[in-house]
Amino acid sequence: MLVKAAPKPLRWQRTKNSLVARQIEIFSATAKLFFFLGWDRLRGKDDPEHRQRRADWLVNTLLDLGPTFIKIGQAFSTRGDLLPLEYIRALSRLQDKVPEFSADEAVSLIELELKHSVYGLFRDFERRPIAAASLGQVHRARLHTGEDVVVKVQRPGLEKLFNLDFQVIYQLVLFFERTFHWTRKYDLESIYQEFRTLIYQEIDYVHEGQNAERFRENFIESSNILVPRVYWRYTTSRVLTLEYLPGIKINDKATLEASGIDVKQLNTLGIGCYLKQLLVDGFFHTDPHPGNMAVTPEGHIIFYDFGMMSEINSLNKAEMTRSFFAVLRKDTDEVLETLVSMGLVEDTSDMTPVRNLIQFALDRFRDRPVEFQEFRELKHELYAMFEQQPFRLPAQMTFVLKALGTLDGIARTLDDRYSIIACAKPFVKELVETQQGRGQILGELARQAKSLVTKPFDRPSRAEVLIHQLEERLERGDFQIRVNSPQTQKQLQRLQLTLKTLVYACMTGFTLLSGAVFLSIPHKVLAFCSFGAAGLSVLFFLKAAIELALRERFDKMAQK
Repeated sequence: MLVKAAPKPLRWQRTKNSLVARQIEIFSATAKLFFFLGWDRLRGKDDPEHRQRRADWLVNTLLDLGPTFIKIGQAFSTRGDLLPLEYIRALSRLQDKVPEFSADEAVSLIELELKHSVYGLFRDFERRPIAAASLGQVHRARLHTGEDVVVKVQRPGLEKLFNLDFQVIYQLVLFFERTFHWTRKYDLESIYQEFRTLIYQEIDYVHEGQNAERFRENFIESSNILVPRVYWRYTTSRVLTLEYLPGIKINDKATLEASGIDVKQLNTLGIGCYLKQLLVDGFFHTDPHPGNMAVTPEGHIIFYDFGMMSEINSLNKAEMTRSFFAVLRKDTDEVLETLVSMGLVEDTSDMTPVRNLIQFALDRFRDRPVEFQEFRELKHELYAMFEQQPFRLPAQMTFVLKALGTLDGIARTLDDRYSIIACAKPFVKELVETQQGRGQILGELARQAKSLVTKPFDRPSRAEVLIHQLEERLERGDFQIRVNSPQTQKQLQRLQLTLKTLVYACMTGFTLLSGAVFLSIPHKVLAFCSFGAAGLSVLFFLKAAIELALRERFDKMAQK
C-alpha cells in the first residue's frame, strides 16, 4: 500500500518564530528583491525569460514567508497595470495553489474544536483537501443527515504568526513614512490598520459565517447569485462548515464556453452584482479572485470565502453613486467633484491636469477596457498632476479599488473587449423599474438612473461650463503663471538628486579613507569616529540613491 508523503513544511511552519527571527527573514527577503531588481537593471537584463525567473523566485519567497505575504502577493496578482505579465502569471498561482498542510493536523483541529471524533461528526470525510488557501484548507464531507458539505479548517499557528508579521510590517510603514516623505500622501498607516483589521476578522470563522449569511440575504431575491449555507452546529472560530456548491472556475473560459455559457452575459451578471454590492448594499466582497468565484452549468455565479468583507458608509456610497452616473453621462466636472468629496483627489488651486486626465479617460475608455499605455498621449499632464501630488487613497477606498481591479481582470479574461458601460445597462434599467422610492440611497440611485435615461442632454453646453469655470477661477484668483515647463522642472530635480548622491558618495569615501589612515598611525579614537561618520554617510547615500532611482524610473514611465 502506497502512503502519500506529508507535504514538506515551509520555513514559517518549521521554526518557532520570534520577532527578531521574523524581522531578519522579512528584511532579508526585501533586501534580496531590491538587490536583484537593481542588479538586473544595471546589467540590462529585462527579457521575458529573465523576468519569469525573478517572478518564480518571488512566488516561492512569498510562500516561504507565510500567509501574510501570500495575501499581499494575491493582491498584486490582479494589477496588470503595475507589474509585468510574467509577475502577474506567477503571482496568480497564489490564488488557489497554496501548499496544503497535513490531513492529520486538520482532523486534530476539527476534533479539538467540535469536541467529537471526525466520524462522529460526519458520515464521510475526505482526508485529501479539495482546495488549499493562504489561511486554511477545505475538505469535502457528508453529514449523517445526508447533506454534502465542505469543512474549512484554519492553518495551525496563524494568530501568533500574524502578531509577529504585523509588528514587522508596521515598522516598515513607519520607516517609509519617515524616510520617504512622498509616501505620506498615501496614508500608509491607515491602510495598514484597515488591512490588519480585515486579516484578523478573516481568521475568525464565526465572523466569516455571519458575513456569508448577510451576503446571502442581500441576494436572496436573485437566483443568479448563489451563496453557500452555513451549518452553525459544525462551526467554531477555527472550523467552518458550509453547503457544498461546486462549479466551474470563473476564469476558465474554455470550460465555460464548452458548457454553453455565454461569457459576455456572465460579465454582465458579475458587473451588475458588484454594482449592487457597492451602490445599493454598501457591503461588498473585497477579495473576488478566481479562487473565490465559480459558475454553475446554468450560468449562475457562486461566491466563496467571506472572510474579507467591507462596508461603505452612507456618505461614500452616495458619492460613489453620483460618480458612477457622472461617468455614464461623461460629466467630467461632476466626476472630479465626487473624487474630491470622497478624498481620492486633493483640491488644489490648479486642477487642470486632473480634469484633463478624467476627460481623456471618459472619452477613450468609457465604452471599452482601459489600456494604460495609451496614457502616454497625456504624459505632460500626468507628470504635472503627480508633481502636485493631488491623489490620495483613503484606506476604505483601497479595498474598493482592489476588488474592482480584480473583477476587471476576470472580465478581461472572459472578453478582452468587454465594456463596463454595456455590462452596467441592465443594472441601471432595473433601478429605474424597481428601486425608485425605496429609501434615501435607493431613491437617489433611481433618480440618477431615471435622469440618465430620460434627460441625457439636459445640461449646459461645454462652452457654458467653461465660461462659468473661468468666472469662478477669476473671482478666486486661482490663475498661476508657469515659468518653467514640467520637463525643465523634472531635469532640475533629477540634477539636484544626482548632486546630492555624489556628495554623499564622496563623503563616504573620504571618511573611510580617513579611518584607514588613522588606523595606520595608529589612532583608534579618531579611526572609530571616522568609520562611524562613514556609516552615517552610507545611510544618507543609500537614501539619496534610492530616491534618484525612483525618480528616473518614474520619468521613463512618463516618457513611454
